[in-house]
Order: sequence, then structure tokens, then C-alpha cells
Amino acid sequence: MSEPDGRTWRDQRQQAVRAHADADARRRAAEQAEAAKLVAWFVAEATRRGLRTTRLVARGYDGRGRYRTRLTGWYVDRAETRAVDVDGRFHLLTVPGGLRARLFGVDPEPSPAPLVVGAGGRDGESIPLLTLLTRLLNEGTGEPGPSTRPAAPRG
Repeated sequence: MSEPDGRTWRDQRQQAVRAHADADARRRAAEQAEAAKLVAWFVAEATRRGLRTTRLVARGYDGRGRYRTRLTGWYVDRAETRAVDVDGRFHLLTVPGGLRARLFGVDPEPSPAPLVVGAGGRDGESIPLLTLLTRLLNEGTGEPGPSTRPAAPRG
């Protein structure tokens, strides 16, 4: 392989890698936008139904400590490690912890909501965000299942 051929191959490879990375970034952005719509729908519906909010608590990475936050909202999962606040932001409620966090509380930063919660986790348990939010709405209002309620946004 001569030098010009090697350079051409290398340039083509770099272009392919960039195109793949760009496509992946566009896919992630589209998923995050769709998940943000679901979260906004959930907050509007939970507010309309009068679903009770709670003061959210974060847990330490090691799972032992519990730390106060200034956030109010709804826990999305049973483990209470993911939540949606009343402003429509999604939060992962795991923090480094420590003495300062114990004394002053913590302010977890919002993060993009995933369309599938738990995807890629070690335990293999994953569930669509829409399913979690719908379940939370139904449990919070005592509804047994599908009823006449505004549909969740699609795409």
C-alpha cells in the first residue's frame, strides 16, 4: 500500500467515525427531546389530578446515607433514586454524600431523562419511562388502569 492510498483510507475511516458519532449524537438528542416531552406531560397531568408531591431525598453513592434536597416532586421508581421535580426536570438522586452534604443538604443537578429507565444496567431490568410515569399517575390517583385521561405525547 503506497502512502497516498494509506492516507486516503485513513481519511475515509476518520470521516466514517465522525459520521457515526454525529448520528449517535442526533439519536440521543431526539430521545432526550421525546423524554422531556413525556416528563412535561407527566408534570401537567400530575398537577391536574392533584397528585401529592413530596420533599425529595437523595442517597449516597454507597446507598447508606440519605441527604436533604430543596427539591419537591415525585419519585419515579420504587428505589427512590430517580425523580421528577415540580418544574419538570428529571433527577438522578444519587450523590457523593459526606459530612458537608449531611449538614447542609445537597442540590442534585437535573439530567436528561432516558426514554428507557435502567437500559444498559447490570441487572438487566429496564422499563420505558412512559410506563413508569403512567404507573405513578395511576397509583397516585387510585385508578386501576387505562381510563379517559389525556394521552401521553407521542413522537
